[in-house]
Amino acid sequence: MPNDAVIHIVDDEVAVRQSLAFLVSAAGYAVRVHEAAQDFLDGCPYPAGHCLITDLRMPDIDGIGLLRRMKECGPPIPTIVITGHGDVPMAVAAMKEGALDFIEKPFEDTLLMDAIERIVGRSTQLWEQSREHDAIRERITSLSERERQVFHGIVAGKANKTIAYEHDLSPRTVEVYRANVMAKMQSKTLPELVRMAIAAGIPTDGSR
Repeated sequence: MPNDAVIHIVDDEVAVRQSLAFLVSAAGYAVRVHEAAQDFLDGCPYPAGHCLITDLRMPDIDGIGLLRRMKECGPPIPTIVITGHGDVPMAVAAMKEGALDFIEKPFEDTLLMDAIERIVGRSTQLWEQSREHDAIRERITSLSERERQVFHGIVAGKANKTIAYEHDLSPRTVEVYRANVMAKMQSKTLPELVRMAIAAGIPTDGSR
């Protein structure tokens, strides 16, 4: 992906939107501009690779409200908030809501571009994690019902004898299924298998 990041700009001032759009597009990024937070929210959820630059003070829905609403409509995307000098406490509040950075007005172009590189880098990480999680879920789907039962037992830290007793199997049969699970999940170690389970949202405490 990650050279095709899309940067969204949300600001109620036309001049600011145009200036930011020119700067960001000149750096080689695709840009989409929105004059209000609701316009941006109407397009939610956004796929991996999309990032956001938003003003903090806007009518109707401000920057903090936008961040909160994003959580309701899908996974939030990496965000920079732009703020006036007197709004730093609000900017800190925005970061608590998920913004990765804030920039005080007026700012140097290089400061904004450095911040954009950071949020694009974060977007790349999220994209890679998403692909990895999809691959893990596909591997789990490939497991047979018995293999899945053994898989749940393994990541819960249960011994082969315990898994065998719970599912009316012989310990030797559990060993065979265990080997199949490790092969299909492409895992060489137990810690790696547990990390996969956590990434896929599978309980590792024995609950189902």
